[in-house]
This record gives sequence, structure tokens and C-alpha cells, in this order.
Amino acid sequence: MQMPVDKKRDKLLRAGTNILFYLCMAVIGWLFLQVFFFASFKTPTGSMAPELLPGDYVLVNKLIFGARLFNPLPALRLEQVDIYRAPGIRNIRRGDVVVFNAPYPHTQERMEMHILKYFVKRCVGLPGDSLLIENGYYRVKGVDEPLGNVAEQGKRSVHPKDSLWWSFDEPVLNCFPDDSIISWNAENFGPLYIPRKGDTVLMNRDSYVLYKTLIEWETKGLLTFQDSTVYLNNRPTRAYTFRSDYYFMAGDNVNDSWDSRYWGLAPAEYIVGNVWLIWKSVDPYTGKERRERWMKQVAPYRFK
Repeated sequence: MQMPVDKKRDKLLRAGTNILFYLCMAVIGWLFLQVFFFASFKTPTGSMAPELLPGDYVLVNKLIFGARLFNPLPALRLEQVDIYRAPGIRNIRRGDVVVFNAPYPHTQERMEMHILKYFVKRCVGLPGDSLLIENGYYRVKGVDEPLGNVAEQGKRSVHPKDSLWWSFDEPVLNCFPDDSIISWNAENFGPLYIPRKGDTVLMNRDSYVLYKTLIEWETKGLLTFQDSTVYLNNRPTRAYTFRSDYYFMAGDNVNDSWDSRYWGLAPAEYIVGNVWLIWKSVDPYTGKERRERWMKQVAPYRFK
């Protein structure tokens, strides 16, 4: 006895509806996990070698620092968006390897949010730190422990001309803030005070040069300097109170890393999460799987 056509059609319709429902739920669940729990990124360069190699696929834990919430549509149009962060398990520590949006994706003159461009670096400077580089080695005032990949810092100190930043026959060592008076370089840098939310700095020429892009990003305004006076939106400004926390990010591969030495500080709002482990690794030059690196936890190099 055959099933009536109407009943067969209803059964197929219910089956199709159920499949569509479960597919939608799976997509929603995947998006929920991506937003609040984790994300996967492929390491494109060797700036974090030997900890991370090109072709490493890393899993980023968003629960540690708290997931970010913002409207992605205007961000895709390169508009500045308000970014909120859900409560996290703990704050960022020195030594954490983190993924964050590239703060200066187009020009060093303006900090922008580009949700398709990311860096992976190690945090060596926290909000409230005074960081300097002495003879190639990272230092934070009041912190005795070494920071970052000390072995590579030693190589930079001894052989600075092996650096990627030397090209042709001339040294290319212009570092942040690329100023004729504050003439820092990759071997001797700072001290640079890293602002934390609520800190107030007196505005003079040095603070104007060091924090101009940060203040303009926070206020969406224009900071200028004329006749020994700093102006914010054409109004004299004697002091400024920061609204965000900032971090100094460095690559473990000191001689081949475009990091905070060259473009400045990264705001807390741009940080995606903590790099937890390498879940897959493929040599980009040979296509060979590097199975010895699969499920390898990323070393945090924790410091107080």
C-alpha cells in the first residue's frame, strides 16, 4: 500500500525543515563559539620564530581576556567603531603571546581598526610600565626578569647589521616615534611610558610626539603642536587623561619582526585573545605537514 502523495510531500517537507533548522543552529553555534570562545589563525611570517613558524595554525583563546563585542559592518568599511569587552578570566601578563588587529594598517600617522589584518606577538610591556631597550635587550623599570626571547636579543645586540631593517648600503633603523629629537633605534629605545586607563600626562612636545596617534584615536579629534603649546581640536591642552590601556608587543624573532619598536603601542581594544596552542602546522614552502608541532602548547614565558 503506497503512502498518499500529500503525506509523502508533508514528510519530505518536515525532513527538509528539520535539516535546515539544525544547519542554522549549527551555524549559530559555530558563530557563538567564534565570538566568545576561540578563533583560529594561520601564522604567515617568521616574526615569532622559533615559538611560531610560518604555516602554524594557532588556536586563540578569547575567554582568558574576555571576548570583544563590536559592529563588524562599519569596521569592514574601515570606520572607527566602539569596542566592548566581556569579562575575562584574567588580565594580560608579560610574556603572553597574543593576536591583535594591526594598529596601523595603512599609515603610521593614524591608528585604524582593520578587522582583516592581524599581528601575533609577545607582550613585553604592560599598562603603567616604563619600557626601554638597552643594547638590544628589553627592560622594564622595576622588573628584574628578562623579557621575551633573550637569545635573539643578544644576537641583535652583537650583529645589528644582520637585521632585516638594514637594506642596500644604508641602515634603516628609524624606530617609533621616528622623530629627529627623540632619536630612538632598535638597539637603544626609550624609556617609553606605556599609558594605562586613567593615567594623566602633561602635554609638551615629547608627549605630543609619543602619544599623538593614541589621543587622536581616543578622541576622534586632531592634536597639533604650535609655539610650545599642544592643541586638541584647536583648544590648548595642558594635560590629557587616557581612556584605554596600551601594550608594547614584540616578536621573538627580534631581527625580523615589525612590532612596537617601529609603530608604537597597541590598545587593549584591538587584542583578540591569548594564543593557546598550535593545532596544525604545514610547511608553506614544501606543503609537508609538520606533525611534531601539532597540538603543541605555546610557551607563555611568564613574568611578574
